[in-house]
Amino acid sequence: MDLPQNLPRGEAAAPQPRGDGGGKGESNHSMKSNQNLDMGASELNQTLERLTDEIMANHQNQEALVLVGIRTGGAFLAQRLAANITRRSTRAVRVGVLDITLYRDDWTQLSHKPLVGKTELPGSIDDQEVVLVDDVLFTGRTIRAALDALIDYGRPRRIELAVLVDRGGRELPIQPDYVGRAMALPSGQRVNVYLTEMGRPDEVAIELGPPARS
Repeated sequence: MDLPQNLPRGEAAAPQPRGDGGGKGESNHSMKSNQNLDMGASELNQTLERLTDEIMANHQNQEALVLVGIRTGGAFLAQRLAANITRRSTRAVRVGVLDITLYRDDWTQLSHKPLVGKTELPGSIDDQEVVLVDDVLFTGRTIRAALDALIDYGRPRRIELAVLVDRGGRELPIQPDYVGRAMALPSGQRVNVYLTEMGRPDEVAIELGPPARS
């Protein structure tokens, strides 16, 4: 995976953002009246620093560590976490991007021609310690698809899950190892994670509307 010259070591090239069909950061408009700000830019950055602390504490052998972000928001977050670890340890951390579109259990319902992104992993993941990264955890179906996709590329020694927001509502027996913010939301609300890589300020917003079944 080619890295742009102006990115820190350990940070992969940013994937092109795309909508996930459930309001996970696809809007470029300013805060609307039906949005409540749950986490601003400063708190989001502090949360990522804490997640960095927790990941580094559990992975002292960084040569075996691989961060893999799920497109799209998870990919950007994985890049930030990798940059944090690299900055603190002066050792480049491998980071990859995983597209799970064709592994979703509802992919045939997405559209007649679902948009499939590119998976980019930094070499073999055999016998490596992989941390999957996503922005919002809900039903667990996205993570199930990510696990299926990841195993097609190799047999990691261990797979962990880091999420910025866990909104509850699981439909599968999947739980994160690293959580930025946990909350319980009713079915009429959804969580959107917006990032500067998507063209708007960093923030986590709680909005009205059906959530993505991720």
